[in-house]
Amino acid sequence: MILPVYIYGQPVLRKEAEDITPDYPNLKQLIENMFDTMDRADGCGLAAPQIGLPIRVVVIDLDIMSDDYPEYKGYRKAFINPHIIETNEETDTMDEGCLSLPGIHEPVKRPTKIRVQYLDADFQEHDEWVEGFEARCMQHEFDHLEGKMFIDHLSALRKQMIKGKLNNMLKGSVRCSYKVKTVK
Repeated sequence: MILPVYIYGQPVLRKEAEDITPDYPNLKQLIENMFDTMDRADGCGLAAPQIGLPIRVVVIDLDIMSDDYPEYKGYRKAFINPHIIETNEETDTMDEGCLSLPGIHEPVKRPTKIRVQYLDADFQEHDEWVEGFEARCMQHEFDHLEGKMFIDHLSALRKQMIKGKLNNMLKGSVRCSYKVKTVK
C-alpha cells in the first residue's frame, strides 16, 4: 500500500523516533508499504517518520544506482533500530534531496565512512562500517530518526535562500508526483 509522505512542517519529522521490539504490530507489512511508497515517489530511502510513525525503521534501495555502481546490485534493505556509532573524520559534499522536502536540493557535507548498528527485517543484529554513497544515504535517513533533516546541515545563508520554498510547504503549497500529507 502506498502511504502519503509527510512534508516539511509535520511535527513527527522533528520528533526523535523510538526503538521497536520484534512484536511491533504488522512490521513486515509496514516495511513492504514503506518500500512501495518509496518506489512510487522515486526515492532511494524512506524513514518511518516520513510516513507519520515516530519509530526507528528505515528502508533503502540502492539497486537503482547499480548501472553506475555495480556493488549496489540487489541492495534493498530494511534497517530496524539503527544507530550511528562512529564516523571517520574525512568528509565530502554532495547534493541531497528529500521526499519530505520536494523541490529542494542542496549540497551537504557528511563523513565518508560510518559505523552502524542495526537489526535487519529478521531482527538479526549487524555492526558494520559502511562508506561512500551507502554511508551518505544511511546518514540522511537515520537523521530523520533523530528529528533532523538535511536542511539542518546547511549554512545560514543557504537556509535563507530556500526560506520561501519552506514557507510554501508550511502553507500546504507542494507540487510533486506522489501522495503527500502537508500541515494544512
